Amino acid sequence: MKLLKYYTKAPEVLTLCEILYKLGYSIKISDAFTLEVDAAVKDFQSKNSLVVDGIVGVKTWAVLFEKDERPLSQSDKFLKESDLVSFADEYSLELAAVKAVNEIESSGKGFLINNKPKILFEGHVFWNELKKRGIDPNSYYNANSQNVLYPKWTRVHYQGGVKEYDRLNEAIGLDNSPDFEEAALSSASWGSFQIMGYHAENLGYTDVYHFVSQMEVNEGEHLKAFGKFLEKNNCLVHLRNKNWAGFAKVYNGSGYKENKYDEKLAKAYVKYSQD
Repeated sequence: MKLLKYYTKAPEVLTLCEILYKLGYSIKISDAFTLEVDAAVKDFQSKNSLVVDGIVGVKTWAVLFEKDERPLSQSDKFLKESDLVSFADEYSLELAAVKAVNEIESSGKGFLINNKPKILFEGHVFWNELKKRGIDPNSYYNANSQNVLYPKWTRVHYQGGVKEYDRLNEAIGLDNSPDFEEAALSSASWGSFQIMGYHAENLGYTDVYHFVSQMEVNEGEHLKAFGKFLEKNNCLVHLRNKNWAGFAKVYNGSGYKENKYDEKLAKAYVKYSQD
C-alpha cells in the first residue's frame, strides 16, 4: 500500500479511514488525510507499539490489516487492466474514457474494507421508492429518520465508506418489512460504477436482490452492469464522442453540474489519455 501522511489526498486514504472507523475511531471517511486522521493514526500507533509519527508505512499498514483481520490481497475481486481493455474493445470505447468513469464514480475502488461493494444511499430516492410501493413516506418522516428519508436531494447526510451501510440498514429498519428492504436496496448506488439499485430489472436482473448479489461477487460484475446500463440508456454515443455533459446528464441526472461531474470526467480523461 502507498505511504500516507498528513495532507495526503489519495484513494488509499479512504481504505485507511475505513479500517480506523471499523476499529472504533469516530472519523470522517474521505480520501483526505486530515488532522483528525493524523490523531487517530498516532493513537493507533501508540496502542500497538509502533513508532508514533503519524506516517502510515509498511509496518503500520501491516498491523492495521492484522487488527482488521483482512487479507492484504483481494485481487480476485478487483478489475485488471485487461478487463478494462476488453470492455473498451467490446463497446468501441476509448480505454481512457472507461477509466475516467471508473475513477470519478468510485475512485477506482468498487469494494470497501468490510468486503462489501461500495454504496451511496440516497434518501430522496428512498422517499420515491416507498411511494412506488404505495407507502406514504410522510408517515415515517421524523427527526429520527431524516438521516435516511427526505423528499429532496441533499448531500448533508452522506457519510461515505462503510458508514453508508449503517444508513442502508437504518432505512430498512424503519419498518423491517419486505417492501422497505426492497425499496432501500433500490435506493443505493452500487459498486465501481455506482449504478442505482432501481435499475436492476431494466438491466436484465431478476430483481434488486439478484442485482445486489451480483454486485457482491467482484468488480467484474460491476463492469458487466456498467455495460448493460450504457446500452439500455443510450449512453454509448456520448461516451464515444467524449460528450461529457451529455453523458453526465444521462448517467447522473440533471443535477450533474452542481458537482461539476462533467468537468471531473473531462479532466480524468485527459490524464488517462496521456498514459
